[in-house]
Amino acid sequence: MSDLYETDVAAWSERQSALLRRVAAGEQVNEHIDWANIIDEVETVGRSERAALQSQIAVVIEHLIKLQASPATEPRNGWKESILRARSSIEANLEDNPSLRRAVAGMVRDQTVRCRKTVRAVLALYRERALVEIDGLEFTEDQVLGDWLPDDAG
Repeated sequence: MSDLYETDVAAWSERQSALLRRVAAGEQVNEHIDWANIIDEVETVGRSERAALQSQIAVVIEHLIKLQASPATEPRNGWKESILRARSSIEANLEDNPSLRRAVAGMVRDQTVRCRKTVRAVLALYRERALVEIDGLEFTEDQVLGDWLPDDAG
């Protein structure tokens, strides 16, 4: 069964789900189930949902920083649109995975540090001077997940 997992994960998945249904119905097919890879896949699902949430939080924070720090005027509406889309994805992810909500505050802190570095590099790439001290920008969970935009970004 591990060979199929390595060569065609879709076929492996279909086979394993059929076997698990048979086990749930009381059949004795345990020896055909690829437990090690099933466990890995189940763990991967959780990590994937967490990574998706973290990625969308990073998008919001990066663009909130850009709205406050970048002197550029043209991409501002694009940043706002990106924030709206990412917030919608975050909301959907948290509805589907409410247990991830307790990780949001930590993700906001961690991603703020990473996004500051990214925005500094992007500003340098465009030879822009930050309008505010990027390291002084902090965001709350409510600011990242809610409707908040910086005052000059309204």
